[in-house]
Amino acid sequence: MNPLPIVGVLGSGSEPHEEKAKPLGEWLAREGVHLLTGGGGGVMEAVSRAFYHVSPRKGLVIGILPGTATDSGYSPRQGYPNPWVEIPIRTHLSKSGVEGTDPLSRNHLNVLTADVLIALPGSSGTASEVELALRYGRPLVACLKSRDEIPNLPDEVE
Repeated sequence: MNPLPIVGVLGSGSEPHEEKAKPLGEWLAREGVHLLTGGGGGVMEAVSRAFYHVSPRKGLVIGILPGTATDSGYSPRQGYPNPWVEIPIRTHLSKSGVEGTDPLSRNHLNVLTADVLIALPGSSGTASEVELALRYGRPLVACLKSRDEIPNLPDEVE
């Protein structure tokens, strides 16, 4: 068995940035990898949709999902997963109420699960995932026109 590499795409949860997400998703699907995102909207949904619609493809769309676990069960966060997630990984972890680099953030799972990470435009959540990628020494590519596309982008990222 030859496992496929996992490529994590980081980016905005609200803005799709279709001009970057769509061609990236299509290219990744043709390259024979699994796609991993946080499973929500914005860039996560746009890249997942593009990846999903490539046929034939070998890889699957994986989403690491936020939620709330209580004594009475589990509740996914509204809007998760997006319709294109084929393998949902439900967690009790969330970025809400905690910083993206906090130990209770699911960002750690996103970063540590991927073999390589690609950062598209985003906000503080994306910046925290980039920071974690650097902390854990994970391969990272930033696809940006300027550093302003991810506010507070760590200086180590070219």
